[in-house]
Amino acid sequence: MRDFKLLTLNIHKGFSAGNRQFTLQKIRQCLRESGANLVFLQEVIGEHEKHQENISEWPKNNQFEYLADSVWHHFAYGKNAIYQHGHHGNAILSELPLKDWNNVDVSTLSFSQRGILHGVLENGIHLLCVHFGLFEAERKQQVQQLIETIENDIPHSAALILAGDFNDWRGKAHAQICSQTDLTEVHVSKKNHRAKTFPAFFPLLAMDRIYTRGFSIGNVDVMTDSTWKSLSDHCAIVADVQLISASPEDTEAEDTERMPC
Repeated sequence: MRDFKLLTLNIHKGFSAGNRQFTLQKIRQCLRESGANLVFLQEVIGEHEKHQENISEWPKNNQFEYLADSVWHHFAYGKNAIYQHGHHGNAILSELPLKDWNNVDVSTLSFSQRGILHGVLENGIHLLCVHFGLFEAERKQQVQQLIETIENDIPHSAALILAGDFNDWRGKAHAQICSQTDLTEVHVSKKNHRAKTFPAFFPLLAMDRIYTRGFSIGNVDVMTDSTWKSLSDHCAIVADVQLISASPEDTEAEDTERMPC
C-alpha cells in the first residue's frame, strides 16, 4: 500500500462539546465514511465503570475496539490518564498490521497525564499519536521529548506520520518541531496556515496537526460540516498522502520539492 488517507480527531471521550450528548456511535459512522485507513485518536476511553453502568449505548469492550470494529483490524492503545473509575489515552486504528507499539509517558505534572503512542506498521512506517498539555511550559518539555523520540528511536530514513492534539494555539510547539525535525505539516504545506480545529462549533484555534516525512501530500481538509462538528469539541483533519520511493533519485526529488513546515 502506497496511498494513505490519514485522520486525526480528539474524540472528547465520546461526547459532544459540553458533554451534552454521547456521540460514540456517530463518531464510528463518520470515521467509516471518511475512508481513512490510518486513524489517530485522542481522549479515547479504555475503561469507565460508571459510564458503562449509566449509559445504555456504552460499548461492552472499550472505545477503541468499538470504533475499529470490522473496518480497522489492527489497533493500538496508549493508556495515559488513570482515575478511580477507569482510564483514557491515545489510539491508532490501522488497516495494515502493526508489528510493534509502545506508549511513551511524557507527563510533567501530576494532574496532567500525557503520552506519545508510537506504533510501527509491518512495512516499516512509524506512527506517532500525541496529546500534549494545556500549559506552554508543559508542552515545551513534551515536544522536546517528542523530538528526542524521533531522533533516538526512529531511523532517519524511515517514513513517519505524527498526528494528534498539540494544544498549541500559539504555534510555539509547531515552530519547535519545524526547526528541529525534517517533518512537514500537511495543512501548512497545502494551504500555508495551520488548521483551525477548536472549538468545533466555531473553530478559532489551531490545536490539531498532521506531520509527515517520506510522503507526498494531496488533499487536506478540516471536517467542519454540521455532522462532524457535532461529534466532539474538536474538528477532525483528513489528509491524502502517498508514500515516496526510498530510491536515491526519489529521495533527492523529495528534498528538492519539500514545502516549508
